[in-house]
Amino acid sequence: MNTILEYSHVTKQFGSMHALYDVNFTIEPGHIIGLLGPNGSGKTTMIKLACGLLVPTSGSLTVCGEPVGPGSKARISYLPDKNYLSEWMKVSRIIDLFHDFYDNFDRNKSYEMLKRLNINPEQKLKTLSKGTREKVQLILVMSRNADLYLLDEPIGGVDPAARDYILQTILTNYNENGSILISTHLISDVEQVLDQIIFLKNGSISLQSSVDDIRENHQKSVDELFREVFQC
Repeated sequence: MNTILEYSHVTKQFGSMHALYDVNFTIEPGHIIGLLGPNGSGKTTMIKLACGLLVPTSGSLTVCGEPVGPGSKARISYLPDKNYLSEWMKVSRIIDLFHDFYDNFDRNKSYEMLKRLNINPEQKLKTLSKGTREKVQLILVMSRNADLYLLDEPIGGVDPAARDYILQTILTNYNENGSILISTHLISDVEQVLDQIIFLKNGSISLQSSVDDIRENHQKSVDELFREVFQC
């Protein structure tokens, strides 16, 4: 497998507004890529297109060489930026459902992560804090042996003390033959785990680079360059 995800001249319009315009990029296996940009830059739209939740206005996308569709969805593990689980269910019951639904779901791995994060699987989701519910969603996503993990703001709703735990969970539990695309505007928190970045500005890619090249060519951290490009 040479390319996990490829965008070719992808444009997405909502009415007269361009959410994405002429986006081109590829993701190869074995990388952790930061999709970085301020709120409203098009990050969630880009991820939803890859998941098949949106359809491009023009251009094309492929996942592992095939067009986005039922086959590609089996290769992607997606963490949305909003809670989508039934809050009346026990965590253990949600794990059972994921195990039944996804052929590549590893139940043992999910319980190991719950134990590591001190989450009781017999609790109902509604009794957990907002940050803990988001950890449960992440555990479900990272328990799949997927080719591509699409994580939309995985640390946006948790306190700073929990972010390191979440990033470590991501690092130690993804399929190393696959890749991870992390969408976030919290650059300094995720920079340590990234090896490539994509800057998204007003729906277009303004920079795609390896983290090492940024440090060598710009003599800046990713966070410093982000603040310079986006003036924040």
